[in-house]
Amino acid sequence: MDPSPSKFYSEHGFDSRQWLEQYFSDASVMNLGADFLEFPMKNLTKTFAEGHINGDVLIDLSIGSMIHQLYAACEFFEHIIILKIKDRCILELKRWVDSRTGAFDWQHAAKLHVDIEGKCEHFQDKEEKVRSAAQHVVKCDLTKENILDPMVLPLADCVITFWLLGGICKDQDDYIRNLGKISKLMKPGGHIIITGMLGTTYYTVGKDKLHGFCYHEGFVKEALVGVGFVIDRFDIKERTAVSDLIDYKHVMFVVAHKEK
Repeated sequence: MDPSPSKFYSEHGFDSRQWLEQYFSDASVMNLGADFLEFPMKNLTKTFAEGHINGDVLIDLSIGSMIHQLYAACEFFEHIIILKIKDRCILELKRWVDSRTGAFDWQHAAKLHVDIEGKCEHFQDKEEKVRSAAQHVVKCDLTKENILDPMVLPLADCVITFWLLGGICKDQDDYIRNLGKISKLMKPGGHIIITGMLGTTYYTVGKDKLHGFCYHEGFVKEALVGVGFVIDRFDIKERTAVSDLIDYKHVMFVVAHKEK
Protein backbone atom coordinates (compact mmCIF):
# COMPACT_ATOMS: atom_id res chain seq x y z
CA MET A 1 0.00 0.00 0.00
CA ASP A 2 1.26 3.48 -0.82
CA PRO A 3 2.53 5.37 2.26
CA SER A 4 0.37 8.40 1.51
CA PRO A 5 -3.08 8.64 -0.06
CA SER A 6 -2.97 9.69 -3.69
CA LYS A 7 -6.40 8.61 -4.85
CA PHE A 8 -9.68 10.52 -4.59
CA TYR A 9 -13.11 8.93 -4.61
CA SER A 10 -14.53 11.52 -6.99
CA GLU A 11 -11.76 10.86 -9.54
CA HIS A 12 -10.79 7.23 -9.08
CA GLY A 13 -13.74 5.65 -7.30
CA PHE A 14 -13.32 2.44 -5.31
CA ASP A 15 -14.55 -1.14 -5.14
CA SER A 16 -18.07 -0.53 -3.88
CA ARG A 17 -18.54 -4.09 -2.57
CA GLN A 18 -15.22 -4.02 -0.73
CA TRP A 19 -16.25 -0.71 0.85
CA LEU A 20 -19.40 -2.30 2.22
CA GLU A 21 -17.62 -5.43 3.43
CA GLN A 22 -14.94 -3.48 5.28
CA TYR A 23 -17.05 -0.78 6.92
CA PHE A 24 -20.65 -2.03 7.14
CA SER A 25 -20.55 -5.82 7.32
CA ASP A 26 -21.63 -7.77 10.37
CA ALA A 27 -18.61 -10.04 10.04
CA SER A 28 -16.78 -10.63 13.31
CA VAL A 29 -13.58 -9.07 11.95
CA MET A 30 -15.39 -5.79 11.31
CA ASN A 31 -15.21 -3.67 14.45
CA LEU A 32 -16.37 -0.34 13.04
CA GLY A 33 -20.08 -1.01 13.51
CA ALA A 34 -20.52 1.19 16.59
CA ASP A 35 -19.33 4.25 14.64
CA PHE A 36 -20.46 3.51 11.09
CA LEU A 37 -23.82 1.83 11.80
CA GLU A 38 -25.09 2.21 15.35
CA PHE A 39 -24.28 5.87 16.02
CA PRO A 40 -25.78 7.30 12.80
CA MET A 41 -28.78 4.94 12.81
CA LYS A 42 -29.68 5.77 16.41
CA ASN A 43 -29.42 9.48 15.65
CA LEU A 44 -31.44 9.19 12.45
CA THR A 45 -34.21 7.24 14.16
CA LYS A 46 -34.38 9.79 16.96
CA THR A 47 -34.33 12.72 14.53
CA PHE A 48 -37.17 11.47 12.35
CA ALA A 49 -39.20 10.30 15.34
CA GLU A 50 -39.35 13.92 16.51
CA GLY A 51 -41.72 14.49 13.60
CA HIS A 52 -40.57 17.81 12.14
CA ILE A 53 -38.58 16.41 9.21
CA ASN A 54 -40.84 14.92 6.54
CA GLY A 55 -42.36 15.80 3.18
CA ASP A 56 -42.63 14.83 -0.46
CA VAL A 57 -39.00 14.40 -1.55
CA LEU A 58 -35.90 13.05 0.19
CA ILE A 59 -32.61 13.09 -1.70
CA ASP A 60 -29.82 10.83 -0.55
CA LEU A 61 -26.34 11.81 -1.73
CA SER A 62 -23.96 9.50 0.09
CA ILE A 63 -20.67 7.82 -0.70
CA GLY A 64 -20.64 4.27 -2.04
CA SER A 65 -23.78 2.14 -2.22
CA MET A 66 -25.08 2.23 1.36
CA ILE A 67 -28.78 1.98 2.18
CA HIS A 68 -28.86 1.74 6.00
CA GLN A 69 -29.51 5.49 6.31
CA LEU A 70 -32.84 4.98 4.54
CA TYR A 71 -34.39 2.63 7.09
CA ALA A 72 -35.43 5.50 9.35
CA ALA A 73 -36.20 7.92 6.51
CA CYS A 74 -38.45 5.76 4.31
CA GLU A 75 -41.48 6.22 6.58
CA PHE A 76 -41.52 10.01 6.30
CA PHE A 77 -41.27 10.86 2.59
CA GLU A 78 -43.40 10.14 -0.46
CA HIS A 79 -40.43 9.88 -2.80
CA ILE A 80 -36.77 9.03 -2.23
CA ILE A 81 -34.24 9.94 -4.91
CA ILE A 82 -30.75 8.49 -4.63
CA LEU A 83 -27.92 10.36 -6.33
CA LYS A 84 -24.63 8.62 -7.12
CA ILE A 85 -21.48 9.85 -8.80
CA LYS A 86 -20.07 6.44 -9.77
CA ASP A 87 -21.60 3.82 -12.07
CA ARG A 88 -20.10 1.00 -10.03
CA CYS A 89 -21.98 2.15 -6.94
CA ILE A 90 -25.21 2.38 -8.92
CA LEU A 91 -24.81 -1.21 -10.09
CA GLU A 92 -24.08 -2.41 -6.55
CA LEU A 93 -27.10 -0.56 -5.18
CA LYS A 94 -29.45 -1.87 -7.88
CA ARG A 95 -28.27 -5.41 -7.20
CA TRP A 96 -29.68 -5.07 -3.68
CA VAL A 97 -32.80 -3.17 -4.73
CA ASP A 98 -33.63 -5.90 -7.25
CA SER A 99 -32.87 -8.70 -4.73
CA ARG A 100 -30.36 -10.25 -7.08
CA THR A 101 -28.09 -13.14 -6.19
CA GLY A 102 -24.86 -11.89 -4.67
CA ALA A 103 -26.26 -8.62 -3.37
CA PHE A 104 -24.78 -7.28 -0.15
CA ASP A 105 -26.69 -8.51 2.89
CA TRP A 106 -28.12 -5.60 4.90
CA GLN A 107 -30.29 -7.71 7.21
CA HIS A 108 -28.13 -6.95 10.24
CA ALA A 109 -28.71 -3.22 9.67
CA ALA A 110 -32.45 -3.72 9.23
CA LYS A 111 -32.57 -5.71 12.48
CA LEU A 112 -30.56 -3.01 14.23
CA HIS A 113 -32.98 -0.33 13.08
CA VAL A 114 -36.05 -2.28 14.20
CA ASP A 115 -34.41 -2.81 17.60
CA ILE A 116 -33.61 0.90 17.89
CA GLU A 117 -37.12 1.83 16.81
CA GLY A 118 -38.58 -0.46 19.45
CA LYS A 119 -41.42 -1.61 17.20
CA CYS A 120 -42.68 -5.09 16.43
CA GLU A 121 -42.43 -4.65 12.67
CA HIS A 122 -40.46 -7.48 11.12
CA PHE A 123 -37.14 -6.41 9.67
CA GLN A 124 -38.00 -7.99 6.32
CA ASP A 125 -40.96 -5.64 6.01
CA LYS A 126 -38.61 -2.74 6.65
CA GLU A 127 -36.26 -3.97 3.92
CA GLU A 128 -39.12 -4.15 1.43
CA LYS A 129 -40.16 -0.59 2.26
CA VAL A 130 -36.65 0.63 1.54
CA ARG A 131 -36.46 -1.37 -1.68
CA SER A 132 -39.74 0.13 -2.81
CA ALA A 133 -38.58 3.63 -1.95
CA ALA A 134 -35.15 3.26 -3.55
CA GLN A 135 -36.31 2.84 -7.14
CA HIS A 136 -35.17 6.29 -8.26
CA VAL A 137 -31.38 6.18 -8.69
CA VAL A 138 -29.84 9.05 -10.66
CA LYS A 139 -26.24 9.71 -11.64
CA CYS A 140 -24.91 13.17 -10.83
CA ASP A 141 -21.68 15.06 -11.47
CA LEU A 142 -20.22 17.03 -8.59
CA THR A 143 -17.72 18.74 -10.88
CA LYS A 144 -20.61 20.75 -12.36
CA GLU A 145 -22.14 23.77 -10.69
CA ASN A 146 -25.54 22.16 -11.27
CA ILE A 147 -24.71 18.58 -10.36
CA LEU A 148 -27.84 17.23 -12.10
CA ASP A 149 -27.40 19.11 -15.40
CA PRO A 150 -29.23 18.68 -17.74
CA MET A 151 -31.77 16.85 -15.59
CA VAL A 152 -34.24 18.74 -13.43
CA LEU A 153 -35.53 17.21 -10.19
CA PRO A 154 -37.99 18.59 -7.65
CA LEU A 155 -36.37 20.40 -4.74
CA ALA A 156 -35.95 18.23 -1.67
CA ASP A 157 -37.56 18.62 1.72
CA CYS A 158 -34.51 16.84 3.12
CA VAL A 159 -31.07 15.78 1.92
CA ILE A 160 -29.07 13.02 3.61
CA THR A 161 -25.36 12.92 2.87
CA PHE A 162 -23.32 10.25 4.61
CA TRP A 163 -19.52 10.13 4.51
CA LEU A 164 -19.42 11.90 1.13
CA LEU A 165 -17.98 15.35 1.78
CA GLY A 166 -14.93 14.08 3.61
CA GLY A 167 -14.30 11.60 0.82
CA ILE A 168 -14.56 13.92 -2.18
CA CYS A 169 -13.22 17.25 -0.91
CA LYS A 170 -9.55 18.19 -1.17
CA ASP A 171 -9.60 21.28 1.04
CA GLN A 172 -11.85 23.74 2.88
CA ASP A 173 -12.83 25.68 -0.24
CA ASP A 174 -13.82 22.44 -1.94
CA TYR A 175 -15.97 21.45 1.04
CA ILE A 176 -17.76 24.80 1.06
CA ARG A 177 -18.35 24.68 -2.71
CA ASN A 178 -19.82 21.18 -2.56
CA LEU A 179 -21.97 22.07 0.44
CA GLY A 180 -23.32 25.00 -1.58
CA LYS A 181 -24.14 22.69 -4.50
CA ILE A 182 -26.04 20.37 -2.18
CA SER A 183 -27.95 23.33 -0.77
CA LYS A 184 -29.25 24.08 -4.28
CA LEU A 185 -31.05 20.73 -4.25
CA MET A 186 -33.17 21.80 -1.27
CA LYS A 187 -36.27 23.83 -0.63
CA PRO A 188 -35.98 26.89 1.62
CA GLY A 189 -36.60 25.57 5.11
CA GLY A 190 -35.56 22.07 4.07
CA HIS A 191 -33.24 19.98 6.22
CA ILE A 192 -29.81 18.51 5.63
CA ILE A 193 -28.49 15.56 7.61
CA ILE A 194 -24.75 14.95 7.49
CA THR A 195 -22.59 12.21 8.91
CA GLY A 196 -18.84 12.35 8.59
CA MET A 197 -15.52 11.74 10.26
CA LEU A 198 -13.50 14.40 12.05
CA GLY A 199 -9.73 14.24 11.86
CA THR A 200 -9.49 11.87 8.90
CA THR A 201 -6.57 11.97 6.46
CA TYR A 202 -7.06 8.63 4.70
CA TYR A 203 -9.28 5.60 4.38
CA THR A 204 -8.63 2.31 2.65
CA VAL A 205 -10.79 0.17 0.40
CA GLY A 206 -9.14 -3.10 -0.48
CA LYS A 207 -5.59 -2.31 -1.56
CA ASP A 208 -6.40 1.32 -2.34
CA LYS A 209 -5.58 4.12 0.08
CA LEU A 210 -7.74 7.16 -0.55
CA HIS A 211 -7.57 10.78 0.53
CA GLY A 212 -9.77 11.91 3.39
CA PHE A 213 -10.28 15.62 3.94
CA CYS A 214 -9.21 16.45 7.49
CA TYR A 215 -11.56 18.93 9.17
CA HIS A 216 -12.84 19.75 12.64
CA GLU A 217 -16.13 20.64 14.31
CA GLY A 218 -15.61 24.40 14.19
CA PHE A 219 -14.97 24.39 10.45
CA VAL A 220 -18.14 22.39 9.70
CA LYS A 221 -20.25 24.79 11.76
CA GLU A 222 -18.75 27.83 10.01
CA ALA A 223 -19.20 26.22 6.58
CA LEU A 224 -22.87 25.41 7.21
CA VAL A 225 -23.68 28.90 8.45
CA GLY A 226 -21.66 30.42 5.60
CA VAL A 227 -23.79 28.78 2.89
CA GLY A 228 -27.09 29.62 4.58
CA PHE A 229 -27.90 26.87 7.06
CA VAL A 230 -29.06 27.06 10.66
CA ILE A 231 -27.68 24.24 12.79
CA ASP A 232 -30.31 22.34 14.76
CA ARG A 233 -28.17 19.55 16.14
CA PHE A 234 -24.49 18.66 16.21
CA ASP A 235 -23.57 15.42 17.96
CA ILE A 236 -20.09 13.95 18.20
CA LYS A 237 -18.98 10.48 19.22
CA GLU A 238 -15.38 9.73 20.08
CA ARG A 239 -13.83 6.92 18.10
CA THR A 240 -13.91 3.56 19.84
CA ALA A 241 -12.91 1.20 17.02
CA VAL A 242 -9.34 -0.04 16.72
CA SER A 243 -8.57 -0.34 13.02
CA ASP A 244 -5.95 0.86 10.58
CA LEU A 245 -8.50 1.07 7.76
CA ILE A 246 -9.16 4.73 8.50
CA ASP A 247 -7.62 7.34 10.81
CA TYR A 248 -10.54 9.39 12.14
CA LYS A 249 -10.82 10.77 15.68
CA HIS A 250 -14.57 11.39 16.01
CA VAL A 251 -17.75 10.72 14.07
CA MET A 252 -20.29 13.54 13.74
CA PHE A 253 -24.03 13.66 13.13
CA VAL A 254 -25.41 17.02 12.04
CA VAL A 255 -28.93 18.28 11.36
CA ALA A 256 -29.44 21.77 9.92
CA HIS A 257 -32.12 23.61 7.99
CA LYS A 258 -31.81 25.95 5.04
CA GLU A 259 -32.77 29.53 5.81
CA LYS A 260 -35.96 30.69 4.10
